[in-house]
Amino acid sequence: MTRRASLRAWLGAALAAAALGAVALVAVPGQDAFPPAPGPGQPLGAATPAPPVDEADKSRTEAVSDLLDRRAAAIRDRDEKAFLATIDPAADKVFRYNQQRLFQNLANVPFSAWTYELRPDDTVDVDDLPDEDAARADELWAPAVDLRYALRGGDVTATSRAMGYLFARHDGAWYLRSDKALEKLGRRTWRGPWDFAPCQVTATRHGIVLSHPGNDQMVERLVRELDPSVRAVGDVWPTSWSRRVVLMLPDSVGEMKELVGPNFPVQSVVAVAVADRVDNASRTVTGQRVVLSPDGVRALSIPSLRVVLRHEITHLAARADTVDGSPIWLLEGFADYVGYRDSDVTLEEGAPDLARQVREDGLPTSLPEDRAFRASGSELDQAYQQSWTLARFVADRYGEDTLVELYRKLAAVGPASARRTDDLLRDVLGMDRARLVSDWQDYLRDALK
Repeated sequence: MTRRASLRAWLGAALAAAALGAVALVAVPGQDAFPPAPGPGQPLGAATPAPPVDEADKSRTEAVSDLLDRRAAAIRDRDEKAFLATIDPAADKVFRYNQQRLFQNLANVPFSAWTYELRPDDTVDVDDLPDEDAARADELWAPAVDLRYALRGGDVTATSRAMGYLFARHDGAWYLRSDKALEKLGRRTWRGPWDFAPCQVTATRHGIVLSHPGNDQMVERLVRELDPSVRAVGDVWPTSWSRRVVLMLPDSVGEMKELVGPNFPVQSVVAVAVADRVDNASRTVTGQRVVLSPDGVRALSIPSLRVVLRHEITHLAARADTVDGSPIWLLEGFADYVGYRDSDVTLEEGAPDLARQVREDGLPTSLPEDRAFRASGSELDQAYQQSWTLARFVADRYGEDTLVELYRKLAAVGPASARRTDDLLRDVLGMDRARLVSDWQDYLRDALK
């Protein structure tokens, strides 16, 4: 089994990715309590007339909506000719080539949904585009477009991602002109694994592994471990969750960055749990993925891979019950507890840096701070090892059910004051932070002496 310090460096920013990938849903506001005041000359109680419909705008919206419907149908029906007919023949040759490759790369991906949503009220001003983008077009239009898709066997609910599409009209018809031109204006197109290479999907009872050709050996390892890992997490986490997991194995660091976020330090992790949207009130989560490092995951032994998968799948299982801003020591410590639960790893084997610190410099004097999980090197390793031993201490002293209850109580609150945190700890453990640290110190002293 690989050393835990190395494993920590790979796991280091897993929760940060969850925060990057999770976008809180905003509830749709209700109707106004009072109707709007009548306009000049209108009698009280008269309905406010609707603004006049711009027939040109309506025609454009209908034409581009039809274009997107045909594009989606072509992907679902595997009709390459119909798909390419939606691409502007006057578009850049590289774009047209990439679109053809995109269609081919999707051939082996099973979708239960693939549609587009057009939002014509949210547009980018195309007058700010360079002249070359407007060439060979009677009109350009850049409305907001969302891709809504679901992977069969992995997604229970479809997710949506923003697409930075530029449309062009010429010869009386509308076409897709570009998916990059709007980057200059701040609107990017989300890239999926199919934007990089042909995809292949291997299904298991509890999920799928999405990869690219040439990774058969790694895929076999993942397939063998996926279902047992889901069952292991389900044995600990009692709250209802889908028990469906999508593992993504990219081919490059660049692809991984696209899947987890451009600012994420992908070189320092072996796996990242992400989600597109989280609504804690309705316990709805969409777009959950475990994205694996193309290099890091191959360096893992089978026992280490097992720990990594169970750790990340724990984040998926608990996501709907985890409010953004919850204490990271709890979230990561609990995920590690589940990851190591069925292993024979001792406290000293699993926390070698912490054991060394205890012997040479003394015991930790406080709970790990959130900032430590944004660090690197030994500070990051220490934060994870302390968090894991905290979770293990609670489970050993009070039982696994109490650890789960502690997670659910604290994670349901999100950011909490010191006083509020003490109250929650008393509710579950009968002690405040100071007593928790003191008892944890005794636990470490006995285990690591």
